[in-house]
Amino acid sequence: MGYSIARLTLGLVIFPHGAQKLLGLFGGYGYTATMESFTTQMGLPSFIAFSIIIIEFFGSISLILGLFSRFWAVSLIGMFIGIIYTTQLAHGFFMNWFGNQAGEGYEYSLLIIGLALTIMVNGSGTWSIDKLISKKQ
Repeated sequence: MGYSIARLTLGLVIFPHGAQKLLGLFGGYGYTATMESFTTQMGLPSFIAFSIIIIEFFGSISLILGLFSRFWAVSLIGMFIGIIYTTQLAHGFFMNWFGNQAGEGYEYSLLIIGLALTIMVNGSGTWSIDKLISKKQ
């Protein structure tokens, strides 16, 4: 049951970020503006920018459902390692709670990576589509 909790927590935390980027929900800018920002302002290749949007949106939904959870966990680990190295490492460990840093630290990213590692190592948990699929084989 604990692995299901880790998977659901990770999926629920990442979903709003993906919905912002793809659909413009939760105060986000939507797909076109996000792609524009990632490629022109941040200088990311289009493939990487697209991958981030897909991983955050469809990966989070798949994690909530427990479908291909290890794949999405590995994808999130890779994505957040990239985020740490490209934008957060220079700002140190702590998040920018009070706006007194030039950017966000990597504290949050380490929590995401830790949850994703738990899922990668242990699987989706009891309440998951992955578990249903494995029982039928």
